Amino acid sequence: MGGDTFRALVLREIDGRVSAKIETLPLNQLPPGEILINTRYSTLNYKDGMILNGIGRLVNKYPHIPGIDLSGIVAESQHPDFKVGDEVLITGYRFGEIHWGGYAEKARVPADWVVPLPKGISLRDAMAIGTAGFTAMQAIIALEDHGLSPERGEVLVTGAVGGVGSIAVAVLGKLGYRVIASTGRPDEAGWLKSLGATDIVARESLATASEKPLEAARWAGAIDSVGGSTLGRILGQMKSGGGIAACGLAGGQSFTASVLPFLLRGVNLLGIDSVMVPTKHRRTIWQRLARDLPLDKLRSTITMVDLPALPNLAKAILKGQVKGRTVVDVTQT
Repeated sequence: MGGDTFRALVLREIDGRVSAKIETLPLNQLPPGEILINTRYSTLNYKDGMILNGIGRLVNKYPHIPGIDLSGIVAESQHPDFKVGDEVLITGYRFGEIHWGGYAEKARVPADWVVPLPKGISLRDAMAIGTAGFTAMQAIIALEDHGLSPERGEVLVTGAVGGVGSIAVAVLGKLGYRVIASTGRPDEAGWLKSLGATDIVARESLATASEKPLEAARWAGAIDSVGGSTLGRILGQMKSGGGIAACGLAGGQSFTASVLPFLLRGVNLLGIDSVMVPTKHRRTIWQRLARDLPLDKLRSTITMVDLPALPNLAKAILKGQVKGRTVVDVTQT
């Protein structure tokens, strides 16, 4: 590919319908920014699935290059913190939503968005982690800040076969927690236990609202990537002082709950926003991932794909049919 062009997966909207196609674009069409990156890898998150299918109006202008995560090598820099040849990554800041994203051989971005690749993590590892793993670690830190520790008791992880869930299970397991993984895919119980889960609960047992505002107190903490009625049900099952890190809506945006878990048990509902995390805190989260995520287990979750595979996979991830982490090799045709 010539130095003045680049290849990308481009979304176009015609008559309200969004379609994706591999195209070659001139380099001067990239948005402004101090850093030009040669993309090596990207990944597939639930939000990418929504964007590729035109759901939720996350993209407000077409044509558009999706991909909310990127790892690669600095090709040009107009900022003193980065030099040509640096290995870097990007997540958050609505990259891939309002700003052209990582499903392209090139990306140009503001320097404030760029994170140096942490020591011990490869460019491929970084995208096996991606926004999903970043969110999982952010949720764990939030729970720790609100008093969670292994001796407090069991920690529930919902949507455990997905990206956020599987990485949360692996990290919590390494940190010594008794992790209970919730999934609607019982055939994956062995895989979840290999990641660090102690036991499995069926998704269906948490998916319907309880008739009682409070149930037996079981969970010391929870990481919920499902939302909807599942989140409402978990609230009534928390131990006193327990916290739920809410970081997803695969099961719906709304839920019904009582105030009693908050008033009688002091439960904390912690919202996790991985998009607008300040740069300093973002780097801290990546350092925690480098320290606490067992990379051997992470690598066992990876499926490698190329750009043309993404439209079909985007449909599958919205149906809960994608296991673990999908890494996109942007250099492969």
